[in-house]
Amino acid sequence: MVREMKILVTGGAGFIGSNLCEALLKDSQHVVCLDNFLTGKKENLENCFAHAKFTFIHGDICNMEDCQRAMSGCEAVVHLAALGSVPRSIDDPVTANRINTDGFLNILQTATEMQIQRFVFAASSSTYGDSQELPKVEERIGKPLSPYAVGKYVNELYAHVYHKNYDFPYIGLRYFNVFGKRQDPNGAYAAVIPKFIQEFLDGRSPLIHGDGSNTRDFTHVENVIDATLKALFNESNEAKNQIYNVAYGTSTNLNQLADYIKTAILHRQPDRELPAIKYGPFRQGDIPHSVASIDKIKHMLGYTPLISVQEGIQKTVDWMLNSES
Repeated sequence: MVREMKILVTGGAGFIGSNLCEALLKDSQHVVCLDNFLTGKKENLENCFAHAKFTFIHGDICNMEDCQRAMSGCEAVVHLAALGSVPRSIDDPVTANRINTDGFLNILQTATEMQIQRFVFAASSSTYGDSQELPKVEERIGKPLSPYAVGKYVNELYAHVYHKNYDFPYIGLRYFNVFGKRQDPNGAYAAVIPKFIQEFLDGRSPLIHGDGSNTRDFTHVENVIDATLKALFNESNEAKNQIYNVAYGTSTNLNQLADYIKTAILHRQPDRELPAIKYGPFRQGDIPHSVASIDKIKHMLGYTPLISVQEGIQKTVDWMLNSES
């Protein structure tokens, strides 16, 4: 058991954030959620609002006063708020920078002024950029391929600088292709797994960018929440002020992914007819191949992923089907 704390979760109405808020409340923590509903949704928090230890603040990380108001009285911060998606950052790099870089700096500065001693933030696997090395190891990265990747790398640099100059402690988690419950399947920038599931369920042919050989380290949200909690409640000074990969540690290509999704749907609905996959051009800013080394986080934080890609996809399909009914 860990002691009770008051913890700020920025972006808590989002996909990962709402799952984290629920997990923290289940662990008897006091949770403050800061969100402006730009990409998060109020309905993601419906299980939290009735909880006596939950406080919601409608605000923006780009507003310093909102950051200060939300962090007042908190002992810990998990910073998840961001404008996600590589393609969206290419379409609108200025907005991506304002939220992902300036917003991060507002949170970091506020946390330093308020002497927050536990600060965990969402970094990104996009930071590895054009590096060809596999598996991806934390200490070796390439050049960024998108404004989103630039912003996420700048976050890591700022965290390091604040540690060196102000003795501010942090842990950064490079999330790898997270999927699961509450991930939005709709919109131009929807992540591939919920999008493919929804398209199959709607009888539409999912589009793979390229020939389907691109690989990713798809990571179920329950693994990500477990890793985030281990980072947040870590008591080892040696493990602090570090960047960690958060992943399952295996690669899956997009053709395999489509097969896993079809298998999961047919497991629940064996008589359903599923459309064929379509193929299109490779997408700008995409990394061809990605798989993480998780040796460091296993050793330093005791993280072991428990939900496999196939099991996670089945859980996600089940949740989406139940949401429809």
